[in-house]
Amino acid sequence: MFQPDLLANKRILVTGGGTGLGRSMAQRFLELGANVVICGRREAVLKQTAEELAQQTKGEIETIGCDVRVADAVEAMMDRLWQKRPLDILVNNAAGQILAQTHRLSTRAIDSVLGIVLHGSAYCTVAAGRRWIEQGLRDRVVMSILTVSSLTGAPFTVPSAMAKAGVLAMTKSLAVEWGPKGIRTCAIVPGPFPTEGAWSRLMPAERGGNEALVKTIPLRRVGQHAELANLAAYLVSDGAAFINGDAIVIDGGKMLQSAGGGASTQAMIDWTDEQWAAIRPKRQ
Repeated sequence: MFQPDLLANKRILVTGGGTGLGRSMAQRFLELGANVVICGRREAVLKQTAEELAQQTKGEIETIGCDVRVADAVEAMMDRLWQKRPLDILVNNAAGQILAQTHRLSTRAIDSVLGIVLHGSAYCTVAAGRRWIEQGLRDRVVMSILTVSSLTGAPFTVPSAMAKAGVLAMTKSLAVEWGPKGIRTCAIVPGPFPTEGAWSRLMPAERGGNEALVKTIPLRRVGQHAELANLAAYLVSDGAAFINGDAIVIDGGKMLQSAGGGASTQAMIDWTDEQWAAIRPKRQ
C-alpha cells in the first residue's frame, strides 16, 4: 500500500504503545522505516512488546516508562528523548475508559480518566510543542486518537467523552496557533476496533457482544487494526502535509447509521422484501 520507506528517519512517540491500537500503529510505523518509541506505565509490557515488534519488523524501537497523568514525568520523558534526538511525531494514544452509571462514579474514577486522556494528551503535546518551537523545528506532527463520543457524546462513558472532546478542541485550536510554526495537528476517530482490554469491558456478552454491535454498522463488520494503522501512517507522513486540524472518522459508517433515524431505521436496514411489501401503500 505504501512505499517501504514512507516514514524513514521519522522519530515517533506513541503513548500507550504497548497494547491495543497503540501497538498496532507502532508496528506499522516500524514497517515503514520509522524509529518508534512506545511509552506507558507498565514497563514489563512495553519491554515484551518492543521485543516482539523488533523481531517481526527488524525496526528500531525504544521503550520508556511514563505515567502521562504526571506533568513532571512527561517533562522528564521528553528530556530523555531529546538527549538522543528530537521527536518528529507525537501520537497521543494513551486512554482510559469506565463503563458505568455516571451518578455512581467516584471522583477518583473521573479524575483517572481525565488524567490519562485529557491531561496526559495536553502535557505531552505542550511538552513536545514547546521544544519544537524553541528550537525552530518545523514539519512536526501531533496526532491524537479520539472516540466517536468526542463528536456525539455518549452515555455511561461520560468522563471519556468529556476528555476526548477536550483533545479534539486542542487539535483544532493548535492547528491554527501552531500551523504557522510548522507544526500540524490531526486526529483519528475510530469506531469499533476490538482490543483485548477495552473490548471485554465495553462489549461484554451482557450487551450482546459482537453480533449486536455489527448490526449497528452499515458495513456489517468491525474494524481491523491494519486499517487504522494504515490511516495513521498516512496522516503522519509527509504525503498528508496539508491536512491540519481535521479529525478523520473510521467507523464503517456507524455514526451515520445512528444519525439516520436511530434504532427504528437500523432495524429497517435488515428488513426482507416481504416486510417492505407489508407496509407498501396498496393501489386504489
